[in-house]
Amino acid sequence: MMPRIHYAKHAPGVYDAMDALDTYLNASPVEQKLLHLIRLRASQINGCAYCIDMHWKDLKALGDSDQRLYGLDAWREAPYYSDAERAALAWTESVTFIAEGQAPDSVFGELPKYFNEREIGDITLAISTINAWNRLSIAARLTPGTYKSSLGAK
Repeated sequence: MMPRIHYAKHAPGVYDAMDALDTYLNASPVEQKLLHLIRLRASQINGCAYCIDMHWKDLKALGDSDQRLYGLDAWREAPYYSDAERAALAWTESVTFIAEGQAPDSVFGELPKYFNEREIGDITLAISTINAWNRLSIAARLTPGTYKSSLGAK
């Protein structure tokens, strides 16, 4: 596939606006590994190859295991996700599929068991932001496989 929109060249404000959201999230009290897990799961749902490649590489750079990454599609059946991660992943799916289920109270109700109100807001923003990134990347036909993570193992 050939790329079709070059945001940085023709509409740099697009990246500026989206980068501002990511800058805020990078300072969030929510663990960075969880934010990238959320981003990877939403990107899988949306079929964004560029973002799947990116967040897989970022999670590996942060020390996540291959098993957790390749098992993410089946997180409900896999024993290697924490209860907090499960709550965040269920919320990720609900918000990503918002038109189908309107983010049910039963899914939201699990979040306060593990996260405070700020963290819930930040998780919801992370989900919303990656959904926007996915749409921008898919629309532009960004080429997957070229991303190099700048994150180090922490």
